[in-house]
Amino acid sequence: MRPYRFFVPRVAGFLIAISLAGHGMAAPVTASAPSFDKVLRVLVTTPESALDPAVASDVPSVSINENIFEPMLRYDYLARPVKLKPNTLKALPEISDEGKTYVMHLKPGIFFTPDAAFHGKPRELTADDYIYSIKRLYDPAVKSPWLFMFEGKLAGDEKLRPAKEGKPQAFDIQTAIPGLQAIDRYTLRIRLNAPDSNFLFILATTASGAVAREVVDMYGNQVGNHPVGTGPFILGPWQRSFQITLLANPQYRKVVFDDVGINEESRKIAAGLTGKTLPRVSKIEIKVVEEQQSRVLGFLNHEFDYLEQVPAPLSDMVLDEGKLKPSLQQQGVRLSLFTPLQTYYMWMNMDDPVIGGYAPEKIALRRAIALSYNSREDISLQEKGLAIQAQSPLPPNVLGYDASFKTPVQYDLRLANALLDKFGYKRGKDNYRTLPDGQPLHLEMHSLASTTGRLHDEVWRKNMEALSLHISFKTDKHSEILRAARLGKVQMTEANWIADFPDGENFYQLLYGPNAGRANYSRFNLPAFNQMYEKAIRLPDSPERTAIYRQMAQLVHAYAPWVLRIHPVTADLLQPWLQNYYRHPVDFTNWRYVDIDEQARKKVGK
Repeated sequence: MRPYRFFVPRVAGFLIAISLAGHGMAAPVTASAPSFDKVLRVLVTTPESALDPAVASDVPSVSINENIFEPMLRYDYLARPVKLKPNTLKALPEISDEGKTYVMHLKPGIFFTPDAAFHGKPRELTADDYIYSIKRLYDPAVKSPWLFMFEGKLAGDEKLRPAKEGKPQAFDIQTAIPGLQAIDRYTLRIRLNAPDSNFLFILATTASGAVAREVVDMYGNQVGNHPVGTGPFILGPWQRSFQITLLANPQYRKVVFDDVGINEESRKIAAGLTGKTLPRVSKIEIKVVEEQQSRVLGFLNHEFDYLEQVPAPLSDMVLDEGKLKPSLQQQGVRLSLFTPLQTYYMWMNMDDPVIGGYAPEKIALRRAIALSYNSREDISLQEKGLAIQAQSPLPPNVLGYDASFKTPVQYDLRLANALLDKFGYKRGKDNYRTLPDGQPLHLEMHSLASTTGRLHDEVWRKNMEALSLHISFKTDKHSEILRAARLGKVQMTEANWIADFPDGENFYQLLYGPNAGRANYSRFNLPAFNQMYEKAIRLPDSPERTAIYRQMAQLVHAYAPWVLRIHPVTADLLQPWLQNYYRHPVDFTNWRYVDIDEQARKKVGK
């Protein structure tokens, strides 16, 4: 077994305070600061990748990053529907020029956590840091999956993009563009080519969070191992792919909770948090637990303070007809049902010589695979009823979702086989089909090296056997599958997407041609779809845009780069000592808000 690598902070909290004091500054300390015996214990279901907001797109890494790095805006914790509020800004952006100009005023006195890259000097957050961080998404060497949020939108950003028609243009992050300007040390102006109704949401994404150029310059392509931000937590000991520890940032500015609840549950949380500083815990222990049974048993053994999304195949361990088992109720465990903005699907590589392409016979192959998927059986057997069928890429409750739209692709093995017969996929002597030219047809699906992955492998094996298609499975870690997918070396695999902002654009960008190799892992690149996407992103949420989204969904079903599976309904379990937990539709974590009743926890010996 490969030895684990350990990472520890370069400067302990005590030394941070001394360092700042030596420069005439002191780390903020308040009476409401978290007690140092409060530890939040959580799990993630796959290993983390890079702790770099420009690169990370997997849930574990983004979850960690959103507690270390800070965008200019963030979401109100309790507001539903979601509402934005200033984070590092004094106030919400000033918007003018018919929605094309944004002016942001940063709060002075926000500092990056100390790092060797700063040579012992305090490093204040400035407008130039956000300009640098946004420009960095354009760097071809970074290969950021988040470039879609800004590309083509910022005035003059063609200077940052590779030139077309074979004219070389080296990327230079110092290139000035009218779309990103620092008016002064704390004032940033962004100019757009056209109004964008989602742009404020974009300014609340972790990918738009501030990184310091000195840190990137010092660590280069290893910067994902050295996260340095301005957020409420800093990286502590790191046992890669096993356990990550976050420590409360002793330098974090005084942030006092002031959100208002809108129902009985959230009003109770607001009453307990109002006037208190954030974060409420001093340490977060994050364990990587890939096996489903280990997650449930770990929670039942009080190793974790909550368990989000109880694994559907094991829901009988804790639920009885959709309700929490009486034995757990007696222990004070709470059940919370939640519908995340999430879509599960299986994508196929449109550049793959076997399964990709836009020729009729290639479309027929992918459609047949889509027709072999039995949604009703999947929801009943695999998801134990904790899901609904995905009709389009958009989950319920995102802007642009059309409840009346129904997928034209339903389980139909007879039709699937007829399609393959019609387009020349004949059965050979071994009863497996060949390509129309008579060459062997072999499919390969990447899957997770876990019990979950193996269960899903068997479902797809069964589906393909029903079509007489030969398939094999290549198992690997989630991070390695992502890495191979970005390089175009994955033929097909399951995936899911959770909204970064609550709009349909965030899902359809996964199929936008220019995003191929970034967020668009299927490398779907259909001119008609691309044109619709470009038109839709310039429209506000409206019947006109919803109609375009319907057409886009029809094209996805017609060309079948994806097999749409489900939208989950998650059953979350909370320990009795966990306080202030309230699942947010967009933010991945609520770690800065939750608190621990240590006395209640000690009663169970944990």
